[in-house]
Amino acid sequence: MEAQVATSAFERVAKRIESYRQWAIDLQTKLTATRALDPASGGKGEAVKEALIRSLLTELGVTEMETLTSPVEGASACPRPNLVARFAGKDRKRALWVMSHMDVVPAGDLKDWDSDPWTVRVEGQRIYGRGVEDNQQGIVSSLIVARALRDEKVEPPCDLGLLFVADEETGNTKGIQYVLEQKQIFGPSDLIVVPDGGTPDGTFIEVAEKGIGWVRCNVRGRATHGSTPDKGVNAHRAAAHMIVRLEQLHERFNKRDEVFDPPSSTFPVTKVDAGAPNVNTIPGEHTFYLDCRVLPDYSLDDVLAAIGEITSAVDREHGTQTAISLVQRMDAAPATPTDAAVVHALKRAIKTVYGVEGKPGGIGGGTVAACIRRKGYPVAVWAKLDETLHGPNEYCELDNLIGDAKVFAHILLVTMA
Repeated sequence: MEAQVATSAFERVAKRIESYRQWAIDLQTKLTATRALDPASGGKGEAVKEALIRSLLTELGVTEMETLTSPVEGASACPRPNLVARFAGKDRKRALWVMSHMDVVPAGDLKDWDSDPWTVRVEGQRIYGRGVEDNQQGIVSSLIVARALRDEKVEPPCDLGLLFVADEETGNTKGIQYVLEQKQIFGPSDLIVVPDGGTPDGTFIEVAEKGIGWVRCNVRGRATHGSTPDKGVNAHRAAAHMIVRLEQLHERFNKRDEVFDPPSSTFPVTKVDAGAPNVNTIPGEHTFYLDCRVLPDYSLDDVLAAIGEITSAVDREHGTQTAISLVQRMDAAPATPTDAAVVHALKRAIKTVYGVEGKPGGIGGGTVAACIRRKGYPVAVWAKLDETLHGPNEYCELDNLIGDAKVFAHILLVTMA
């Protein structure tokens, strides 16, 4: 009987969600116009967008609401607010949390856009504009669930928590990291979903991330004229030997984990800094970079040590000196178990709403979910996305936005019943 009641409530709410398509477009239009850019990108932070969302939550009858603003330096510094909202359910000790971020990336070259990136353009079922997929699809879909519950007068079996954070695009220190330092948001029985990553078919549930190390290798030799190479120490030649030998990293760190795609650690050479300015000079300096994506089985410190051993061996052979430094480091967070409650809840909801089988997996990039996992909470990153984020003509499929709202409603009303 309880299962039938839960299913009936979900069906009512899902039907109501379908009726909000124009409201979703209108809300996307308002959110896009706020230009919630990081100050480093010439923006004024998330304050305007936070105020807009706060007013919407008030209209929707939020039970509890709090803004946690990260401290900023200087009289002209921009506020970086984080908004925590909670709608009461029957069991106040449990909650489904949906966390989205308010900031967006810059539009880039306006010539690459077919229309003004800060003014929503609608073509069929597609909503175009900067931020509409990353991460306003998550913002709007979560707000739609709250509105449907209100309009259908459905009391959920537990609380619905909505968290809107700042600073996701530029490091999270003023966003979710600050929130978790200031307040215990999540409880042991809560389910946490971050709709900030996914695939066009909606099957991928991100539960793990590799460690990331951007490594700078600065090789120093001795410059000389190109006609007398023996009088110099060719840093470029030594670096070429290093790059080849660094392939040994794949042999040293050779474990595989099929949860990830690709299933192994990767160490590609990427950027190379400019060397000698002319053809007839033997370069005395050469700098190249590795983008290391390392399975959680390994420590980034061990990888750095291995890189140092390889480059030192080449230095001894070629008479060069190489300095190794980290440009960026993000150690792998503990993975969310593939059999975690939030994963099961998503798989069940995805099957109901989209008719496909959800599959948990890991990625080589880093997401905001890592901050939550480091605090010991299992969290899943999921949404149905066409993955147009960060590019020109970013768009959100309206069907995806509406469908995602139904997925969250199913978890709340059926799985958590």
